[in-house]
Amino acid sequence: MKKINANTKIAYLLKSHPDALEAIISIDSKFNKLRNPLLRKILAGRTSIAMASKMAGCKMNDFFSKLKPLGFEIDADTLPVVEEKKELPTFITTLTKNQIIDFDVRELLASGNDPLNLILSKIKFVQAGEALKIINTFEPVPLIKMLEKKGFDVYSDVISNELVETYFYKKSDKIIIELEQKEDAGSGWDEVMQRFTDKLITIDVRELEMPQPMLSILAELDKLPTDTALYVYHKRIPVFLLPELSDRKFDYRIKEINEGEVHLLIFQS
Repeated sequence: MKKINANTKIAYLLKSHPDALEAIISIDSKFNKLRNPLLRKILAGRTSIAMASKMAGCKMNDFFSKLKPLGFEIDADTLPVVEEKKELPTFITTLTKNQIIDFDVRELLASGNDPLNLILSKIKFVQAGEALKIINTFEPVPLIKMLEKKGFDVYSDVISNELVETYFYKKSDKIIIELEQKEDAGSGWDEVMQRFTDKLITIDVRELEMPQPMLSILAELDKLPTDTALYVYHKRIPVFLLPELSDRKFDYRIKEINEGEVHLLIFQS
């Protein structure tokens, strides 16, 4: 019998019993996002029962009552570990309200629109000593990785399961945002297709919500055989993904079919 307490991670529960996922989802509709394998991978490993209860506004006993019938031994006496708050970066403590540009993208995402182009247009006009604050429902990992490489200082404040505020601080005017794809990204499509005939793995990310398209593509690339190419059906050119591909030593070709449909071929360079 597996003993669990307030500090047990959700990932442990899911790994320990095949019915744990449905049991957790039945506690609160907010846990429906765990059905998505990629989000489950991101969230479950770092979220404890205590943390999940707080996020959903339920009680830890709600978890225990659902999990006990599955054979888990409940340790209700162990108290949640109080995690130390991360030290705030200097720029957060010195920024004034006039130096922060707020951009709430929640409504755009809820309506099915991609805020990427608007984010890029705003970040280009951020001056040294200012920060763009993205208000979102998740931590924008691809954006964070890309802008950190460009020289921005970044701080994410996870306020709740549905509210994350991420600050992108421009410390110098020397930081230049250039997200253009390589010049030959559209050339040689037919040659690459011929090279990987019968050696293609296909993935369609057109219906996925952000940041799932990029996470899905990277997950496939992690297990892509060296002699195989990944064929991606996308709604747009994934500009945040392209620098990541270069860092991982992948080459790519892009074919714009029409507005709202882009195909990508990704392979080891």
